[in-house]
Amino acid sequence: MKYLYLVFDSASMTLTQTKLYDYLFAALYKQIMNLSKLNLKFFTFFLLLFNSFSPLSSYSQKRPNILLIMTDDQGIGDVGLHNNDILKTPNMDAIANQGAELRQFIVNFNCSPTRASMLTGRDNYRTGVVGVTETSHLMKSTEITIAKVLSDAGYRTGIFGKWHLGDSYPMRPSDKGFQETLIHKGGGIGQASDPPGNSYFNPILEHNNVKKVFEGYCDDIFADSTISFIDKNKDKPFFAFYATNLPHFPLTVSDKWADPYRKMGLHELNARTYGMIANVDANIGRLLAKLKELNIEDNTIVIFMSDNGPRTKRTKNDMYPDRYVMNLRGTKTSVYENGIRAPFFIKWPGKIPQGVKYTNLAAHIDVMPTLLEACNVPVPKALKLDGISLMPLLSGKVKMLPEREIFIQGHAGSEPFKYFHFTVRGKRYKLISPNDDPYGNITRPGSGEAEMKRLFASLELYDIEKDPSEIDNIAKQHPDIVKSMLSRYETWFDQAMKDRGNDWPQRIHIGTNFQPNVQLSRFDWGGQGSIGEQTRRIGYWEVFSSPGKYRVSLRYQKVAKSGFAYLKYRGIEKKVSLSVGDTVTVFDGIELPEGPGRFEAFIKSDAQETGVQFVDVERIN
Repeated sequence: MKYLYLVFDSASMTLTQTKLYDYLFAALYKQIMNLSKLNLKFFTFFLLLFNSFSPLSSYSQKRPNILLIMTDDQGIGDVGLHNNDILKTPNMDAIANQGAELRQFIVNFNCSPTRASMLTGRDNYRTGVVGVTETSHLMKSTEITIAKVLSDAGYRTGIFGKWHLGDSYPMRPSDKGFQETLIHKGGGIGQASDPPGNSYFNPILEHNNVKKVFEGYCDDIFADSTISFIDKNKDKPFFAFYATNLPHFPLTVSDKWADPYRKMGLHELNARTYGMIANVDANIGRLLAKLKELNIEDNTIVIFMSDNGPRTKRTKNDMYPDRYVMNLRGTKTSVYENGIRAPFFIKWPGKIPQGVKYTNLAAHIDVMPTLLEACNVPVPKALKLDGISLMPLLSGKVKMLPEREIFIQGHAGSEPFKYFHFTVRGKRYKLISPNDDPYGNITRPGSGEAEMKRLFASLELYDIEKDPSEIDNIAKQHPDIVKSMLSRYETWFDQAMKDRGNDWPQRIHIGTNFQPNVQLSRFDWGGQGSIGEQTRRIGYWEVFSSPGKYRVSLRYQKVAKSGFAYLKYRGIEKKVSLSVGDTVTVFDGIELPEGPGRFEAFIKSDAQETGVQFVDVERIN
């Protein structure tokens, strides 16, 4: 009977249910131990009552499943539902038509910040994530994700596709609450964190932190794995995060999907982009069909959203005439509307009315509190959320959400810049400080009086309700509104910095039992490292080492001239000679101390230092 108790108690219960469950079980156990006094009728009644409180038979089954779909660089105009006359997305549209759409849904203007906010319910600055490369995308290890909270509540959790919040411990999805993981590294397939030559077709991916070559097209692989995860967990509450990397650059897709749009006369970039979105839409159709096939459609919350506005080759803050954008200004990385407004559709049969279009202001930070309330899972007491639950609105209990403002900001480097490339987005008014190249311009705004005056004079104000295309800058006509909104931005920024603390950027841990062998890539460089092909620019890695003996392998492109390979870390300086044609240098038996430090590795020929592509740090004791 003790064994039976342990089995039942492993399911998730509220505190009240746990106490009542323990009390009933203790009473039953006492009766069984005293069989001579056992009343058969009482025993039968007790079993029925006991079963009604069993978490396996009632509590866990009442909790809904979650299928969260997030695309990458799909703009708000890139869905058929938004009057796009060329692109057809019947399955994306079906989620909105069978549920609800939030038409004023705000996200960050770039990948990692949106993902950090969506998964934690917190403004990205609090999470340590301000950008997308080097150290700026590494989410703090102390952040608690929705996957972690749901996992602790008895949910099965899985992510399939893009993570982009850190490739190494303690930042991997498996470290943040996801039990099943199939992801590409870095910010996209083929980037600096990937094995050279990795492609959207037959890609090398990481399944539960183990590299493996998969056959097929990446999006189909991610969709297949999501379907398999749902199938395996159909009898349990699950959280499936289908985080496709489409339609992110490079625009790699089969002709099957791109040709229909080429035949319409579209520019090649648009034909490929729309082909990739069509591929995703087809896979969403397969996911929705699986829910219906398993008869769990009515008990599954389905969300469709994107992480930011559309990426183009054009200037960030201009209109993009070749691609339908609903007459909104800007693109990905822009604080104008087309950079920060995203499609958001949600359906939950019987709980969310069908076909409703909400104009209430909502944001990525609302996803976590909304889903936790829907799943009857309490927010951890110590967790400070910036988002609010949308369930009162979505369920029809209220008609309006509380008035509020959404704060969005980002730039290059891990250190936040005050007043740089931000927006304060309210329901009616929107204050912005735009920068045409926020990830190329890393100059901190000066603090001199003259420069601050110029900065404040450059602020723009728009009446979004009257001017959604942000054509008429009314800042000079309403200096009082500008001053008021700017003051609230300053308060938000200062508080976010206080909450963020000093433990940033997040360090990569090397030599832990969780990940004894760590591969450092140029994607996670600190400093002004390049994330593209190998150049003479070099960076470093902020790490925390466990004490022990290590084998450190530097990997780089074939060297044309002899020279030396260097390794530097916390007073340790090693160098090994290079020969023409070398691609790997191994430092064996290196004793590393415990603690934080700056890990440097590079090669040098003719006084020119060159960063390496990868550093494999392997604990050997």
